[in-house]
Order: sequence, then structure tokens, then C-alpha cells
Amino acid sequence: MLYPEIEPRISGWLDRPDGHQIYWEEVGNPEGIAVIFLHGGPGAGISPSHRRYFNPEKYRVILFDQRGAGRSRPFGALENNTTQALIGDIEALRIDRNVEKWLVFGGSWGSTLALAYGQACPARALGFVLRGIFLCRPSEIDWFMTGMGNFLPDAQQQFLAAVGLEHNPGAQALLARYGDYFAGKYGQEAATRAARAWSGYEARCCTLLPDENLVDSFESDTVALALARLEHHYFVNLGFFSDNQLLVNIDKIRHLPATIIQGRYDLVCPPISAFDLARAWPEAQMVMVDDAGHAASEPGIVRELVRATDVFWANEAF
Repeated sequence: MLYPEIEPRISGWLDRPDGHQIYWEEVGNPEGIAVIFLHGGPGAGISPSHRRYFNPEKYRVILFDQRGAGRSRPFGALENNTTQALIGDIEALRIDRNVEKWLVFGGSWGSTLALAYGQACPARALGFVLRGIFLCRPSEIDWFMTGMGNFLPDAQQQFLAAVGLEHNPGAQALLARYGDYFAGKYGQEAATRAARAWSGYEARCCTLLPDENLVDSFESDTVALALARLEHHYFVNLGFFSDNQLLVNIDKIRHLPATIIQGRYDLVCPPISAFDLARAWPEAQMVMVDDAGHAASEPGIVRELVRATDVFWANEAF
């Protein structure tokens, strides 16, 4: 269902004034509809499969590793790493790549960042394709830390054991415990084990059916050491948002076309967030995938993401 594998036409690093260097790449038709791909996490980074949701004859696809993730430098950095800084990076990249407006495509944390960017820069968005909605509200963070383990208690046991716990002490206490490990209070080896446990726990909860390849990927140092620390950083800071910010400000982008794609059995980002967004944004098209969880790689999610990008370019051409 994905488009064929494709290599970047061009890539590079964008220097930012606070010392971060943002890795970016372009694939597809340089004269096509521009689209910005926003990966999840925060901290997950981009991968070759992310290039394949878009018809390469119709789209000019720009992808980048967010601060601290993937090939962006410095790897895993928390300093100057906020949602507002990421929005600034997206705008700087748009100007650097000489894009006037683009389709904004993001899943999981990428959906959070897509909404935040669109609301900050509505004149630069053509529309949105959003998947696995995460609004970064306290209830959603609490769910990640304490709720999804009710469905996968064996995975939660590993998550807790990595930081010396047998029982979940509650979201804030567990965040504090992981914060101590990530800060090196128990040594660097323990910090690395904790990062792999955090990332692996998320991967085990991501799919409707077990996917050990996904778990192995998430537990690798190239993903886990940034994903875990950055997710924790953003959770502790409530995404650097004010209360319910992304819903309160939805009127800034309601005039733009949007597709919301949500897995029915998404444990990481439960469907209630997608429903809340759809209620606030009734003009958006809501697609519930009944045979999927959270991962963008699940067949039903892939089908709907590709369909959404195909429909968008067809409507633009019309």
C-alpha cells in the first residue's frame, strides 16, 4: 500500500542560532505539492518508510529530525528543546527550502506538533493529515504512565522493574523516578537501561498484534536514548502548552482541510483525544480504523494515510 522506496534528492543540516543543527531531506517531485512530515515521539526521528506515504510524482516531501532526534545534533539534547523552538525550526526550514505553503502531516506527537505549528502559522498551512491524536493534556500523560499498562501488565512490569519498582506509584511519582534515572542518579548504565525500557514499553503498546521488529527498533540506542529522555522532558513540561491549548485555539485552522486518522484500539493515544478534536473541528474528516492500534505501520493505518494524501493532491489538482 505504500509507494515504492525512494532516496532523498537532497539533504543537509540547518543551523539554528541556539546551537542545534536540524537534519532534513527532500524526496519526490521538486515541482509538486509541498508537504512537511512531522515524526512522533518527541525523539523518534524519521525513517525511510516515512517517505512512502506520498505519491512521489505529485508531492515534494520534506522530512526532518526534530531537535535531539535522529541525525539532528546534538543527539538527545534537552537544552533549548521546547515546542516553541520546534515551531521555529519548521518555519526556518520552510524559508530555507523556499516553500510558501505546505500540507502538514503528523502522527502521535507529530499530530501535536502539527496542530501547534498550524495554529502559530495558519497562513503557511495548506491542510492537515493527522494520525493517532495526542493533545498533550495531563490526562493523556497520566494514561501513558499508568493506564495503558492495565492492558499489557507484563510490559508494564518490565517498565517498572527497570527503575526498581514492583508497583506503579502513580504518574507523577513514576515520572520523577524515571527523571532520576535519566539524570544519572544511579549511573549511566542504569540510565541507558531505563531509556530502553521506556522506549520498549511504548513499542509493545503501539500495535494491535505484537511486533518484535518494532520493539527491537525502539529499544536500539539510535531511538531509545533520544525518545525516552525527550518524551519524559515534554511530559514533565506538559508539552510547553497552556491548559487545553490545542483545542482552545482550533478556530485558527478550522477553515483548512483536515483528515484525522485514528486506530480504534490505540493504547498509546486513546481514541477519546481524536473524538475531542473532531468535536472541536467538525469540518475535519474523521476516519476510525477498526483493525489497528497506534503504529503508523499497521496495514489499516497505512491504507488510510496513503488514501488521505492521494485525496488531498487530487482535490488540489481539481
